[in-house]
Amino acid sequence: MRGRLDDVIRLSSAAASLVAERPVFDAHADSLQRALDLGHDLAVAGPGHLDLERGAAGGLGALVFVSWVDPKFHESGPGGALARTRDLLGEFHALVRRRPDRVQFAGNGRALAEAREKRVVAGIPGIEGGHSIEESLDHLEWFFERGVRVMTLVWNNHLSWIRSCQPGAGSTVPEGLSDFGRLVVRTMNELGMVVDLSHAGERSFYDTLDATAKPVIASHSGCKALHGHQRNLTDDQLRALAQNGGVVGIVFCTAFLDAEAQKHDGATRERADFKAIGGANETDVFLRQSDFMQRETPPLAFERVMQHVYHAIDVAGIDHVGLGSDYDGIQRTPQGLEHAGCYGRIAEHMLARGFAPDAVRKVLGGNMERVFSVVTGLGSAAHDAPWTPLDTSKSQGGVA
Repeated sequence: MRGRLDDVIRLSSAAASLVAERPVFDAHADSLQRALDLGHDLAVAGPGHLDLERGAAGGLGALVFVSWVDPKFHESGPGGALARTRDLLGEFHALVRRRPDRVQFAGNGRALAEAREKRVVAGIPGIEGGHSIEESLDHLEWFFERGVRVMTLVWNNHLSWIRSCQPGAGSTVPEGLSDFGRLVVRTMNELGMVVDLSHAGERSFYDTLDATAKPVIASHSGCKALHGHQRNLTDDQLRALAQNGGVVGIVFCTAFLDAEAQKHDGATRERADFKAIGGANETDVFLRQSDFMQRETPPLAFERVMQHVYHAIDVAGIDHVGLGSDYDGIQRTPQGLEHAGCYGRIAEHMLARGFAPDAVRKVLGGNMERVFSVVTGLGSAAHDAPWTPLDTSKSQGGVA
């Protein structure tokens, strides 16, 4: 399985110098599942796309560690999604407690800056999918008090209060945000939690912009003008996001970036040898399938990622574009972005294209950092941000 740190990423002296500043703010990675389900130590290089060791080599300075919960936990009955989210969040707490030399909780802009000064990753817990709060503002606040600072309002499963970008919502799902959905957005504003609109339907996207008093992000999306995937944003959405002061994080998922790549991915998933892959649990199967897809599917050129970056810059402006890899939540990456040690290639490409170092810093992480600081506040010290660590020494139930 992928995961070695012996793949040297060769950069020009200018790009290497920039990457050494640790400027990258990756707005979305799903690596906590590997820690919870497979026991992977995210502090050191190993299987999967992302860990703190390879991240440091790639210039990673801040990362949103998302807790993605399969909708089946929500559908199983009350408390299922809560318990799974709590267990994933507990892995973040345990990592921070175990490896303070590599990661520090960042609950506001001041804490993020302090982590940068210490040259450790500013770790920001996130939730991917509002089904994790099970239609309760009390649950939302509980997660905030335990460090969550970003929530993707909806995943691919429609909720009673928000429609996703996927078809098949049915008549019981609102066209965009319901009144409760608007209350969720306003509560996140008040708490200091970043609203993330990746996966949201187009009406949900605009309803959220109407409801929010603070900038928002689309943490891991692409440009629909380049590939009409339902997960991508139209040019009008990119312009609206910029007007809001927000940022789009360009995703590394091959299927979202390119139509041919999407076809190749689909064809690989139909192969008998792909379907025969087994493992200890669903996360193990996903990881093994990912290795298979990376090896057996025609590669997507790195240039395609940069086309999405440059298109977003052209439409939204240099102040409104960032990165959201979706590492460990996708089954195939473009060439040259196979793992978290590769972010520097984006800096290399932008510098070669003529972008000034300050502009490159904005895209690598400065823009996301600005939104994070505006929404969460600056604070006077890291401990001023609410942060009640979970007790990960014993089994976790639902929130209490």
